[in-house]
Amino acid sequence: MHSINNPINTEVQRSHELYALEIFNDSALKKEREKIRAYWLDLVNPTEVMYSCFETAFEEVMFGAVIWALNQNPLNPKVTTISRIPHFNNEQSIPGSRWGIDNPDSIYRVIPVDAKQSYIISGQLGRQQFNENHFTLWDSNMKTIGIISGQDLETDKDGFFEISVNSSSKGLKNHIQTKSGAKEFYIRDVMTDWLNDRPNILNIELLNRGDGEYKTTKPDELEICKRYMKKWATNTTRWNQQALSKPTNEFSFKIDRDTDGALRNQVYVLGQFSLPSEDHCILLQISLSGANYFIAPITNIWGTTNNIVNRNGSLNNNQAKSNDDGTYTFILSLKDPGIYNWLDPCDMSEGILTLRWSGFEGKVRGNDTYAESQTLLLSDAKNLVSPHLYVTSAERKKQLATRSSSHEWRLSDEIF
Repeated sequence: MHSINNPINTEVQRSHELYALEIFNDSALKKEREKIRAYWLDLVNPTEVMYSCFETAFEEVMFGAVIWALNQNPLNPKVTTISRIPHFNNEQSIPGSRWGIDNPDSIYRVIPVDAKQSYIISGQLGRQQFNENHFTLWDSNMKTIGIISGQDLETDKDGFFEISVNSSSKGLKNHIQTKSGAKEFYIRDVMTDWLNDRPNILNIELLNRGDGEYKTTKPDELEICKRYMKKWATNTTRWNQQALSKPTNEFSFKIDRDTDGALRNQVYVLGQFSLPSEDHCILLQISLSGANYFIAPITNIWGTTNNIVNRNGSLNNNQAKSNDDGTYTFILSLKDPGIYNWLDPCDMSEGILTLRWSGFEGKVRGNDTYAESQTLLLSDAKNLVSPHLYVTSAERKKQLATRSSSHEWRLSDEIF
């Protein structure tokens, strides 16, 4: 018998994707997508560069909405993985489901719940170099009702755990209290070492149905999918305004210890870039200052990353090489700059760049957390980079081959 032990490519996941594909190709949903296509293009009024990647990104965002929309039954909850790249399932071509300025390092899963019900989320902690996984209970507006960090879970010696989910306020160790309006869990595992890290194994069990009934017909499902598709387009545009409202090519940042909330354990810098020519670049100098995790993903204005498997569409601090003093230097450019830490916009001269620091020692952001950015000619920028970061074409080929192979397990049946 063919075995599957991949926590993000389970039999439930594969069945869910195939049904989502069936619904996605329904004539009524195809007609609705045409309306949303026109709506979104009118809403954004994209440049020629961003329009060139619209169709590919549009399919992913719309399919991502359908994947999510079809897991809404809290009386028959499923653990489903979202924000996957395009792949094959039972010889069927499954569109990607990335959206919302996705992080390529993260495994995202969702589970529907009802505040009147009781559940057990069980599983086993994955093998992760940097243990950042969060079980976040949301309401319908994606506002947090409750949260447990994987770092705080009580497990047995082999990493197995159970989380109780119900309306009780008892101070149990692994417990999340539901409240009126609770809708779903949003669960994120960060894979900093793509080759060796693995996500948590997760299962959901409804303990008793209590009061309540949830029935959906196919017409109901189609209507839910229509709402989600429109919502995904609208929300993505709204979120992107955080970047598009800022000066182009400006990513500089420095912690202000007096005003910046020293106890918050992460930093986000979100901005837009527009390279003047293929001979220009953005030079980034990054100080982690005690952060265990840093990532710089490039997305388009439709909210999806570009080619993250075969090209450096993102880099984290495990994938990049540091300077001798522990800082990092990156170059974002259309041409290969010949340095290891090349952020590749995948032939797009425009886009959105997110800088994220997380996991500061003692949950206190370091005094020297900063980013410095300059728009320079590529030839001038390379002169500011330490020679130990220079790479040959053969070394680049090896780097990208390693990157591609380290991603393969995410689409495999069996992982170890």
